[in-house]
Amino acid sequence: MITCTSLSNELSEPLSATAATAPTWLLVEQSGPWGAKALTESHLDSELGRALDRAAAGTGVRIALIRRPGRHADDRPDGRHQVLVGHTVPGRGWVRRAELDSPAELLGLDFAALGAGEHGGFGEEHQGGPLALVCTNGRRDRCCALLGRPLAAELAAAGHSEVWEVTHLGGHRFSPTMLVLPYGYAYGRLTGTSAKAVLAATAAGLTEPAHSRGRSCWDRPAQAAEQAVRELTGDQRAESLTVDQEELPEGGWGCVVRHTDGRAWRVEVVSAPSEPARPESCGKTPGNPLRMDVRSVAAL
Repeated sequence: MITCTSLSNELSEPLSATAATAPTWLLVEQSGPWGAKALTESHLDSELGRALDRAAAGTGVRIALIRRPGRHADDRPDGRHQVLVGHTVPGRGWVRRAELDSPAELLGLDFAALGAGEHGGFGEEHQGGPLALVCTNGRRDRCCALLGRPLAAELAAAGHSEVWEVTHLGGHRFSPTMLVLPYGYAYGRLTGTSAKAVLAATAAGLTEPAHSRGRSCWDRPAQAAEQAVRELTGDQRAESLTVDQEELPEGGWGCVVRHTDGRAWRVEVVSAPSEPARPESCGKTPGNPLRMDVRSVAAL
């Protein structure tokens, strides 16, 4: 069977600069089945899902549903809901968690402040190790279920990190995909071994560039620039780099990547359509997704 994942692998499609963009993630526990548009197609009240979607629009907050790995009976449990909120900008990051009687309580949050990195005292500080969020939404793309669910189960059984299934991280063709908090790096084409290495690195304050799709707080050009500097320097420390990005008059982007030790690099990035055409998700018409190409890297 040809899937979007197998075709992407055959084409050696780059992982870099494909992470969903979100400075802040709001993750809401909702057990049971999920539809393709999980906020309005799950046991979460659909009107509440639409209201949360409207509240988050344009604020820098991305909402996703989460559930524990395992079988998911089509029932309607009345239990409380775990909520995780993570801000992922280097040097300003945090992860907060709370348990709510109803997700409707989230409508009282200041979403603009959350997106800007102000948690307003929500919940309590997360005290544990890395949070592993593995995309498993088969209604969105079958690759996420076929590849993501076994990975989530394996990681949960290993017991090294707190593991959740999550509705959508983008980039189905890079399955299995995983977002890791607190730093907000997305990873793709994982195996059990490489995913455990990612979580061990995260616990040590490091990244794993070989499987990195980018840090979600950056736009895609900045993700590409950060990856280029990591490959140049070999620096894996998660908090060592920040990126400023600007559009160039002649097209593309100029990014300045700064290291905490004072070094800096200018990275020029351009976009280009991927060839040949390929489906971005199983069952979709083949297209030419834009990739980010690094044109130059120069020390400043």
